[in-house]
Amino acid sequence: MSTTAESETPAKKPPKQEQEPAKQEITEVGDNVLRLELDISMPGLGHVNCYALTDRDGVALVDPGLPGPKTYDTLVSRLKQANLAIKDVHTVIVTHSHPDHFGGAARIARESGAKVVGHANFSFGPAPHHDHDHSEASVDDLAAHDEAEVHDEEALEAVSKAVVSNYVASTPSRRSKGTPWGGESAKPPMRMLLKWRFFQLIGRAKWYPEITHHVRQGDVLKLAGREWFVVHTPGHTEDHICLHDPESRMFVAGDHILPTITPHISGISERIDPLNAFFESLDQVAEIRDVENVIPAHGHPFDDLAGRAQSIKEHHFERLDKIKSIGREIGPGTVADFSHKLFKPRSWGAMAESETYAHLEHLRLTGDADVYENKEHKLIYTTG
Repeated sequence: MSTTAESETPAKKPPKQEQEPAKQEITEVGDNVLRLELDISMPGLGHVNCYALTDRDGVALVDPGLPGPKTYDTLVSRLKQANLAIKDVHTVIVTHSHPDHFGGAARIARESGAKVVGHANFSFGPAPHHDHDHSEASVDDLAAHDEAEVHDEEALEAVSKAVVSNYVASTPSRRSKGTPWGGESAKPPMRMLLKWRFFQLIGRAKWYPEITHHVRQGDVLKLAGREWFVVHTPGHTEDHICLHDPESRMFVAGDHILPTITPHISGISERIDPLNAFFESLDQVAEIRDVENVIPAHGHPFDDLAGRAQSIKEHHFERLDKIKSIGREIGPGTVADFSHKLFKPRSWGAMAESETYAHLEHLRLTGDADVYENKEHKLIYTTG
């Protein structure tokens, strides 16, 4: 019998699918398609799914995880369970330019001679208007905003380099410093900065892949003995791609559509309205009818692609309505003002402001918000 104190203790919520640690067992999720779960320790996530698509020539890998020996050794172990080896890899596909998806590609390509496939716009690091607040999950879905506990030192150095590069190398269109809305740019913790400075001595060639085969919307890849169509889905990143196989009715979703969390949509983008680009990409995949098996980059396979796309859109519609309500409450306000009403204090910061900015700009462009710049060079928004 439980005590009063025990009964009054709130039950701990189980982790969302995407936060679950990687399982050692490999699973067959489709004809000639294996799911290999790789551990990652990043805010809001516990694993990344690497998919092995086998054929008579060997195997193609989709999203081979973070750089570094720990992930590589795990991948080797997972492949061994399927009687495969790195030398059997003839193709690596990276769904988008975040290190937990492309990090292992360079080493695999060096050791197996595999070609590396990514979108024609694949880019990471110093590029004007490139995302600089790398995160996979939205602010709502992050368990905390502390430094990710990456225990693989080489992987930590690589991710540190990558994150810092994204944070400090972007050139916002309105200002040469800070953010377009007048806030402070996000900066990694000091431990990551120190790791990055050390990593500079090593260089990024060890972990940053050369995309040898660039693809675009509608291109066809021969994988697992079948034809897979490339679907360009900008939103989470500009270079995000999904893959669709009408024959097996499978859809490789990457981070575009996840089963229980929503991907982070940055306000810093080469797109004028990154949130609308995400909406259009969601509508695009929702219209694909020959899908019964959606295999995401995090979490478990699911079947209702159109339904999940709509639920993600509804989440953002609710966010937009909330921001309009905040505007009626506070009147003219900075992005930080809106962000502080939208999120709990533990989430305040540049990433929360970036998501808020993406939504405010969407409202401005649809005629539901106005903006001006004050003397402190901060954007001031009013919403209806």
